[in-house]
Amino acid sequence: MTHKGWFSRLLAAATVLLLAAMPALSTTPPATPRPPPVTARIAVAANFADVVRTLAAEYGRRSGHRITISSASTGKLYAQIHNGAPFDALLSADASTPRLLVNEGLAEGNTLQDYATGRLVLWSRDPALVRDGEALLRQGSISKLAIANPELAPYGAAARETLQYLRRWNELQPRLVIGENVGQAAQFVASGAAPLGLLPASLVLPARGRPAGSSWTVPAAWHAPIVQSAVLLRHGRGNAAARGFLRYLQSPGVRAKIRTLGYD
Repeated sequence: MTHKGWFSRLLAAATVLLLAAMPALSTTPPATPRPPPVTARIAVAANFADVVRTLAAEYGRRSGHRITISSASTGKLYAQIHNGAPFDALLSADASTPRLLVNEGLAEGNTLQDYATGRLVLWSRDPALVRDGEALLRQGSISKLAIANPELAPYGAAARETLQYLRRWNELQPRLVIGENVGQAAQFVASGAAPLGLLPASLVLPARGRPAGSSWTVPAAWHAPIVQSAVLLRHGRGNAAARGFLRYLQSPGVRAKIRTLGYD
C-alpha cells in the first residue's frame, strides 16, 4: 500500500471515530452560570439584629448575594421607610407595621410572612435578684426598670401591657429607664444603670454574649402576642437577594435555629 493510501485510510477512520463521539458529547448539558451577586439592604428590628447577621452570613455563602443590615426600633424604621430610606425588605418586631406598609403601597402584600414570635423576660445581671419573678413584678420593690420605648418598640409596648396587667404601670412609670430600642434597654441593665429590665428573651440568653444573670419568662397571657413579620418593600421589588433571603427565613433549618435563639 502506498504511503498516500495508508494516510487516506487513517484519516477516514479518525473521521468515523469523531462522528461517533459527537452525539455523546452533545448530550452533556452546559454548566448553568451562577447569577451575578446582588446586594440587599434589610431593615431589622433591634431585637432580631444579631440573629439576622448570623443568618445573612450563611445565606451569603450559599447564594453569593450580600445582605447589609440596618437596625433600629420598628417605629423608627417605619419612619425611615416613609422618608425614602432605600431598604429592600423589613423584618419587623410586630405584625401590624408590615401590614400597614402594604396598605400604604410601600410593600408587597404577597410577600408578608411571620418569621418569629417573641418572648418577654424579666432580667437582671445579678444572678440572685430574680428568684421569684412574678412576686417581684406584682409587689416587689423595684428601684429602676429598663424597657424599650413603648411608642416605638413592640417589646416596649408588651412591657407596658405587662405592668398595666399587674396594675403597677402608674406606680412604676417614674422609675422606668426608657431605651430608644430593646438593644439600648438591655445595655442599661448590662451596665448596671438599671437593676432590672423587661426585655426580649433573645437578647439576654447567655449565648448572645451577655452575663447569665437571672431571669424569669413573663406569661404570654399578660400581653398581646409579639408576632414578628417580614415583608418585601417596594424598593426591593426587583431585588433577587432580598426575595431570596425572605424565602431562606422560611426554610426548616433556619426556623429551627430561630427557635433556639429565644423565639417561639
